[in-house]
Amino acid sequence: MQKYNSRNEVPDKYKWDLTDICPSLEEYDNKFKDLVIKIDELSKYVGCTKDTSKLYEFLNLDNNTCALLFRLSIYAYVINDQELGNSVNMDRLSKIEELEGKYLNAISFFNPELLELSKEEYDKLFDDSNLLEFKKCLDNIYRAKEHILPSDKEIIINDLCIASPNYENASQTLLNSLHDYGTIIIDGEEEKITQTNLRRLLKNEDKSIRQDVREKYNKVIDQYAVMNATLLNSFVKTNITNSKLHNYKDAWDAKLFDNKMPNEVYTTLVSVVEDNLDKLQKYFKLLKDTKNLDVLDMCDLNLEMVKLDKEYSIEEAQELCLNAIKPLGEDYYNHFKKIFDNHYIDYAQYPGKCSGGYSISGLDFDSRILMSYNYDLSSVSTIAHEGGHNVHHQYVCENNPIQYRNVSSLVSEVASLTNECLLSSYLAINGKNNKEKLKGIENILDVIVSNLFGAVREGKMEQDFYNYVNEGNTITKDYMVDLTKKSIDKYYGDVVNKDKYYGLSWTSRSHYYMNYYLYAYSICISVASYVASEILNGNKEMLDNYIKFLSTGADKDNIEIFNTLGIDITDKDVYIKAINYFDSMLDKFIELNKEGEVDGK
Repeated sequence: MQKYNSRNEVPDKYKWDLTDICPSLEEYDNKFKDLVIKIDELSKYVGCTKDTSKLYEFLNLDNNTCALLFRLSIYAYVINDQELGNSVNMDRLSKIEELEGKYLNAISFFNPELLELSKEEYDKLFDDSNLLEFKKCLDNIYRAKEHILPSDKEIIINDLCIASPNYENASQTLLNSLHDYGTIIIDGEEEKITQTNLRRLLKNEDKSIRQDVREKYNKVIDQYAVMNATLLNSFVKTNITNSKLHNYKDAWDAKLFDNKMPNEVYTTLVSVVEDNLDKLQKYFKLLKDTKNLDVLDMCDLNLEMVKLDKEYSIEEAQELCLNAIKPLGEDYYNHFKKIFDNHYIDYAQYPGKCSGGYSISGLDFDSRILMSYNYDLSSVSTIAHEGGHNVHHQYVCENNPIQYRNVSSLVSEVASLTNECLLSSYLAINGKNNKEKLKGIENILDVIVSNLFGAVREGKMEQDFYNYVNEGNTITKDYMVDLTKKSIDKYYGDVVNKDKYYGLSWTSRSHYYMNYYLYAYSICISVASYVASEILNGNKEMLDNYIKFLSTGADKDNIEIFNTLGIDITDKDVYIKAINYFDSMLDKFIELNKEGEVDGK
């Protein structure tokens, strides 16, 4: 496995190419100046709702301004993630975030002004046919009439938000850059423990190494858990306060309104998952039996049921992903290949780089993908996953104007998780040996454990600690540790032996700073497993519908977009089918594993 000590050691072919976002830092500075001018220009359109031609000018200028703001914000964000803690990068990010606030202030007049129109006046706007292309955008504002404040109040709230610390960035900087988790000796070589290599180290077959890594990592985390709780509490209070100021009951009410989703979708999802925790515990028992463990400890949960000696080079990973997504057709294949041809992925891991993986999207350029490539199948799966987001964004941009290119996370995760299902199915059939076939099945089992069971468990925790703060309480380390322990006890049952650190897992969950994002994974893996199964079974109608689904923009509501697939996400059968699919994969793994034992493979 190739290891790098700094970004300078990484070959250019394994770095993302950002030049079509911004060719140079000098060009960034020039575009920044242009953005300042555009933002100043926007504020001159006060009163434009009384003149349809002026309104049309404003909406187009706002589109162009948003596109440039996204471009510069994303550039500053990803450059910072390349080297967390770099003062120059942090300063650039801070300045663009400040300008984001000025943008919000510049357009703060618009929503209140639009809402002052009577229904008759509002409807009359669309006598001007030019405005029809913006109708869904304007409808979404007008429906929020009771939740948008007068412009002077919106400016005050925006200014306070600008002045507030970036709690997520503070948390991630602590975890990824400032903490020293110590080192571990593996095969005679010393390796520094970091966020980016933690999961790989916890997969080591030597239990003493796993225990040592978990002990060293959590000992440091424990020392700073009070600070993490303070950051999370401040973020939650800010989010709740902002929601209440805008006349929502709480932050959850605001999220439901924004997603246009009934609460029953989520209560049904949680109910189905928690009624089927025996399936999750069956997975843990399978892990325990496969690894011949007397006791399944917390340090064992990242173990691979199937240990492949093979390391996948980045080039092999690319080829594997391309083969796996072939059932989606030639057009999709070409869109996916573009990711590799144009160097959209930043692969390598090294100290100081942001951990994890993401695909980040602008409004008028293709997404970029950050990851920590570990040369294992999990890393291949990450490419398939984030590549799914990238291709989805390509289709959305090709088929929709700028104002409809921001698709909800409730929809976007289907595109990524469908690819992971296809990758696992491809390996289960085309694996070069029994181990690789089993590994393909294990991969989708892990995806479902994480994205269905895990995301529901932690999403429910998120609702719980928001409710706790709503009731006038303060999130503390002790509260979060206790909440986490109760949640894990319920989901893991007696199958997993808990250690003294098992209540600390919340400290490294960046999704808690993403405003109820976790449930999106659970809904989407349920849909994705169904879509992938149908396409692999030769359902041409589903394939056609899936491409339409990927091409649909935000001018459609979430439920409408899912209906494109012929799926009703309010129906509990969607989630029951996902659980049954998971259970069938467990049985298939058990069956194939027994065949391998008989064959001696």
